[in-house]
This record gives sequence, C-alpha cells and structure tokens, in this order.
Amino acid sequence: MSVLVGKVALVTGASSGIGAATAKALARQGVRVALLARREDRLEEVADEIRRQPGHAMVCSADVTDRETVKAVVERVLGQWKRIDILVNNAGRGIAAPLEATTPEELRALLEVNLVSVLTVTQAVLPGMLQHASGHIINVSSVAGRRGVPLYSAYNATKFALVGMSEALRMELSGTGVQVSIVYPIYTESEFRAVELKKTEPKRYGPIQTAEQVARAIVRCARRPRPEVYPYPPARILAVLSALAPRFVDWMMARLLRR
Repeated sequence: MSVLVGKVALVTGASSGIGAATAKALARQGVRVALLARREDRLEEVADEIRRQPGHAMVCSADVTDRETVKAVVERVLGQWKRIDILVNNAGRGIAAPLEATTPEELRALLEVNLVSVLTVTQAVLPGMLQHASGHIINVSSVAGRRGVPLYSAYNATKFALVGMSEALRMELSGTGVQVSIVYPIYTESEFRAVELKKTEPKRYGPIQTAEQVARAIVRCARRPRPEVYPYPPARILAVLSALAPRFVDWMMARLLRR
C-alpha cells in the first residue's frame, strides 16, 4: 500500500499542465486532492477524471493572488477533510520579452502569481501542518530558477526568487516535521507557453518533457521528501555548471540558440 493513501493534497494551478497531471497522479496513490485554479470548468474536468479512477477530488475555483479567497479555500478543505498534508504550489505564468521591453507593471503582475501567491497559500496552509508536526510543501520552480534563459528575464527573476524563498523556508521549518521541496522542470509540453504574454518569439532549444513526467517526479518526492527534484536529471548538471563556470554556460547556450 502506498504511504500516501489517505493523505490530503492541495494543488494550485490544477486546471491544466503540470498541476492537473500532478493532481491525477497523487489521486492514483490514494490521495484526496483539492484542485485550486481560476477556471472552474477545467477543474471539473480534472475532478471528473479523478473520480472515475476512482478517487477523491474537491474543486476550488479561486484566484491564488486573492488572499482572502485563498484563506476561504483552505478553510473549506480543512472543514471537509480536517487536514492538508501536501501543498503543491504550481500556479504560474510566463512572459516572453527582452528585459528592455518588460514594463514594471508586467513584472509586478508576474510576481503576484509566481511568487506572492506561494507566500499566500503557504501561509494559509502552514499553521495546520505545524499543529500536526507533519506536512510537505512542494514548490514548482523551473530550471530557469537556476540558470537565466534569454528573453525570459522577468520569468527567470520570479523563479530565482521562489528558489530563495523555498530554501529559507526549508531551514526555518527544520525540526518541525514540515518538509519543503523545490521542483525544477525543464521545458514542458503544456498550454503554458501558448497562454504566456509574448513580446517576442524565443527560439526553443534543448530537451522537452511531458507534464506527466514532472508529475511522476513530484509523486516520488511526496513519498520520499527531498530538498530538490530535477524531473529531467541532466538539468542538475546545468545548475552546477552555471554556478561553477557561468561564461562556459553562456557560450554553450549561445551556440544552441544559433542552431
């Protein structure tokens, strides 16, 4: 029997992509899943699929940037299932634009979704986890949170910031029984790129993974918590090289972009 059977998870950005795939994968392990995103119709589709597995799903249509609404969602989940054992902070947006073409307003809007919402949802869930001296916060960053990608400077900034916040939180919660993990997907097949704000058309390079591959990595992490998860393991090499030899990585990425 899976160690996850009977646990409760709250997954943000659960209406599509990595969030939807993660919610389904957790449900297959016997986890009761609360689905949080804005698009209620898409959430209902994900929930219906989970219930047919069969599994347990709760639809929570809300904007993760609205603090009071998020608190109400968490209270609703706690009211029905009494606890939240796993929080997957996955909601996010992108913007493809050179730095010089990115407005302060666009960066602030991106920060609200990619960073501030993680703070908001985590603060709403954390007291219950601390009360039970048990829980797992899984923050979905990106390999772009370890290495800047050209024409995604604003997006890079939010994901780097998420990594810093997650690392600090992991140390703050040491000894409490609450674990913190960071997930670093590479380019993932989903509608994420299709709906991002575009002021340019960046060239895509490097390998591609599916949302299901990322979801499987997240489930493995939920079973056995680790500080960092690279669903595409070679991406860890890029992170290390970027720290040790940034000019070499600049050269390597420039060559890939010229292909």
